[in-house]
Amino acid sequence: MTRTIVSAYFFMNKKQILLLTTLIGIITLFFLFDFQQYLNLEHIKSQKILINNYFHNHPLFTGFLFFIFFVLVTSISLPGAGILTLTSGAIFGVFWGTVISSYATLAGATIAFLISRYILRDFIQRRFSQQIEPINQSVIEEGRFYLFSMRMIPVFPFFIINNVMAMTPIKTIHFVWVTQLGMFLPTLIFANAGTRLANIDTPQDILSIELLFSLAIVGVFPICAKKVLGFIRNKKNNNEV
Repeated sequence: MTRTIVSAYFFMNKKQILLLTTLIGIITLFFLFDFQQYLNLEHIKSQKILINNYFHNHPLFTGFLFFIFFVLVTSISLPGAGILTLTSGAIFGVFWGTVISSYATLAGATIAFLISRYILRDFIQRRFSQQIEPINQSVIEEGRFYLFSMRMIPVFPFFIINNVMAMTPIKTIHFVWVTQLGMFLPTLIFANAGTRLANIDTPQDILSIELLFSLAIVGVFPICAKKVLGFIRNKKNNNEV
């Protein structure tokens, strides 16, 4: 991805270059001011009492700051959505943790999607037109189902999905509502787990094989159902002929 961005730089217009430069600047400041410590589970667990006390005294402001930080992290495509969703459950509880994380995730994913699409999509489509054409066709036909499946299964990195889907022809409105729908159940699971933060060492502690299998079944069900219905419809049409 980094090599692609460097190559695409020479084909960008001034607005695209400005946006990319701003994005690089924000990421640089993020690490320069050590904000990445808030994406470390051990650090969050060590500060839990302090965070909870601040939330008790300033509930609305804490929610606002957390939401903005969550959107910032996800919109600049940094890995950390899982940690932040756990933290939301630990601070705000299951209900509000799920609500805040759900909408912050959606906002950040959409911003990241639009940034990647604006900066790289045209270059990718031109540079790899022959290789990407079959993918484009698949996305046009099944894109929403594939996106839903990937959102439902937490093993697919959240920030990578945003950037990959931005390179495809999927419409933004479809990306938005499928992301919201597909992320709801995993977000609820992580927020609920966050209420027991002391017993969690890594996000992977939440994802048992049984849970991943269950989410995978739910995720791929729409695709399988569509394939089966298409097969039945084609068979019926052939019999009628």
